[in-house]
Amino acid sequence: MSDPTALRQEILRLTREYSRQVHSSFRPASDPSRQPWTAGNPIPYAGRVFTEDEVEAAVSTTLDFWLTLGTEGEALQKELAKFIGVRHSLLVNSGSSANLVAISALTSPKLPSDRRIKPGDEVITVAAGFPTTVSPILQVGAVPVFIDADPITGNARCEQLEAAYSPGKTKAVMMAHALGNPFDLATTVGFCRQHGLWLVEDNCDALGCTYSMPRELAESLGFKENSPGLDEGPDRVVRWTGTWGDISTQSFYPPHHLTMGEGGAVNIVRDQKLKVIAESFRDWGRDCWCPSGIDNTCNKRFGWQLGELPEGYDHKYTYSHLGFNLKPLDPQAAIGRVQLQRLPEFIEARKQNWEVLRKGLADLEDVLEFALPTHSTGWDPDEGFSWDSTGCRTECSWFGFKLAVKPGAPFSRTELAQELDRNMIGNRMLFGGNLVRQPAFVQLRQERPESMRLIGDLADSDVIMNTTLFLGTYPGLTLDMLNKEVDVINAFATVNV
Repeated sequence: MSDPTALRQEILRLTREYSRQVHSSFRPASDPSRQPWTAGNPIPYAGRVFTEDEVEAAVSTTLDFWLTLGTEGEALQKELAKFIGVRHSLLVNSGSSANLVAISALTSPKLPSDRRIKPGDEVITVAAGFPTTVSPILQVGAVPVFIDADPITGNARCEQLEAAYSPGKTKAVMMAHALGNPFDLATTVGFCRQHGLWLVEDNCDALGCTYSMPRELAESLGFKENSPGLDEGPDRVVRWTGTWGDISTQSFYPPHHLTMGEGGAVNIVRDQKLKVIAESFRDWGRDCWCPSGIDNTCNKRFGWQLGELPEGYDHKYTYSHLGFNLKPLDPQAAIGRVQLQRLPEFIEARKQNWEVLRKGLADLEDVLEFALPTHSTGWDPDEGFSWDSTGCRTECSWFGFKLAVKPGAPFSRTELAQELDRNMIGNRMLFGGNLVRQPAFVQLRQERPESMRLIGDLADSDVIMNTTLFLGTYPGLTLDMLNKEVDVINAFATVNV
C-alpha cells in the first residue's frame, strides 16, 4: 500500500502542473506566465483570475471530503473580517443571499420592537441598480422606497433621503456602492444616525473601495478609527466601504473583486447580537449557535425551554427564525482564502485599468459622459480628480468603467453596445437600469400599488437606463486588451461624428 501522504503530495504536484498548462490565460494580467491575448479573441468584461494556487487549494480540501462549510470556511470568515475591519464575516452562497440574510436579520424578534423591520415598514433604497439589492426588502414584507440616482456617479441622490423618510415607518436604508463607487456615506450615515435607522451597505461591487472624511465630521458620526491598513493622516478618518453601516454584504461571483465561483458574505460591523441573528437566518433559522459537527458550546444543550417546546428539547433543533440554508462549501472557502491574499493587487489593477480607459477615451468628452467618484467635481489626465467642498473623498476599486452616450451624439447607447459586441468586447448595462421599469416590478405595482413607494419621477434613473453601459476593469485585462477597447470606441465615435 502506498503512503497516503506521499500520494496526496503527488496529486497536488500534478494538479499544479495541470493548472499551469491549461489555465494560463486566467492568470493576472501582470503575471509574466500569463498567456498573451491575441487580436481577434474576445475581451470579456469580467472573469475569473487565478493561478495554480487556487486550484491546489480546491483539490486539497476536496481530498479531505468534508465538503460542507468547515475549517476553511471558519478561517476565511476570520481573515475577511480582519482584512476589512469588522467584528464578524459570515460566508453565504451568493451576494444575493447575503442581501437576503442581512435584511432578514433586521426582522428578528430578538431586536427591540421599535427598530425591528415588520411587514409594512419601509426601507429606503435606490431605483437604479441590481434587483437583488431590492427584492429581499419585498421578500421580508417591507416596502422599498425608491430614490433617484445620479447619472454621473451611478449612486443614490442622497439629498432625497429626507423626502423619503416616513416617521414611524422607515426602519432602514439599504443601497449599493455602484460599480465600485462609494455612495455619499457622510450624508447617509448622518441621516441614519439622526433618525435611528439601520444602514445596510451592499458592498458586492465595492470590496477594496475606501471613503474618508475630516476627523471632526467622522467623530461626530461615531467613527474614530481607520480601517486596518489605511491611513490618511491625523486629520482624517479613512475606512473601507462595508464598514460604515451596521451590516454589509459581499459577492464572490466571478466578476467580483475576488471569487469563490459562487459565494458571498454578510459583514457584521459592530453588534454581536446581529451576528447571532444573521447566522441563525443563514443556518435554517435555528437558535443554536454551535458549528456543524460541534455540540453543546452553550453547556446547556438540553437545558432550554423556548416557544411551546418541552423543557430540555435539544437546542440544536430549536428554531427562532424562519430561516434558510445558505452556506457555501468548504472547497469554495479554500479558493477564497487564496483569492483574499491577492486582493491588494487586484484592487490596484482595477484602478489602473480604469485610468487607462479614461485617458484613452479623453478626446470623446463631446459625445460620451464619463463616471466620476462620489464627491469628485472633475477629472484631468495630469492632475487626476478634483473634489467638492465637503472634505469627503472616495477611492474607487472600480467594478466597471461606466460611460454614457450624451444627448445629441450621432449614435445611441445601443448602437455603441452593438459595435462593441461586433468586436467581441464585453459590455453590460448598469444592471437593471431603473428597476421600477423591470417587468417583475411593473407587475407588482399593478397588482399591489402599496408594495413600493417612489420619490419623484426617477428621471435620472431613466437616463441611466437609456444611455449608460460599462466595460470591464478586472485584473485579467492586459494593456493590449484595454488598448483594443480604446481603439474600437474611438474609431466608432470618429466615424459617426
